[in-house]
Amino acid sequence: MSGILSKYVAPEREVELKAIGKEREPADNRQRKAHRSRVLRILTENRVEISMPIENGKLILLPVDGEYDMYFYGDNVVYQCNARVVDRYRYNGQYVLVMDLISNLRNYQRREYYRFSCALEMDSREIEEEEIALAAQEELLPALPLKSSVIVDISGGGLRFVAYYAYEVNSLILCKYHLQIEGREKEYRLIGKVLAVNELEKEPGVFDHRVQFVNVDPQDREEIIQYIFDEARKTNRKLEV
Repeated sequence: MSGILSKYVAPEREVELKAIGKEREPADNRQRKAHRSRVLRILTENRVEISMPIENGKLILLPVDGEYDMYFYGDNVVYQCNARVVDRYRYNGQYVLVMDLISNLRNYQRREYYRFSCALEMDSREIEEEEIALAAQEELLPALPLKSSVIVDISGGGLRFVAYYAYEVNSLILCKYHLQIEGREKEYRLIGKVLAVNELEKEPGVFDHRVQFVNVDPQDREEIIQYIFDEARKTNRKLEV
């Protein structure tokens, strides 16, 4: 791994950690709990300091010797490795985790699955398969009522939203929402397949939906991914203030 870490990873880059080994959560990588952090210092070519994750204003004290999938986010690229927590302390007012890389750093190809937490308004309705080809042509779709909801995380491959109603699992829905792309607001009308629906334990009557995009246009996917990376960088800058 000589020279690899400092070549591809730089201070202030966003980091994501997902537990493996004894600490591992669900086998589906997209469902495992992700802890957000950022690179502070590269100590050696297999050791790096990162900020201790903070969630809801509280420090997340990841255990020493805990092992994690570690993802480094760059400009439209993701690098992944396995890493172990070897120390944690406070340095210059910053709570720090020291991580040792225990596998090679590799280019992580599935960047479209990186999920970004957000709160975006969305309208949707159930559609039939024969309507999929017409989804991008609003004037050709029947003007049926749309239901309101809120997207709580999004990726290039799908999204998760909450609503005061529930769709059936495996149903197809039209997802209509707006993103800021290169300084302008753009409307997206994408078809999604509902993969899972769960009622929130702490909010009865509110349903969490996990959706996978169907036949998404490659340009739309790239724009969504670019939006996610841009917003993640903005979030990191705000946390540093």
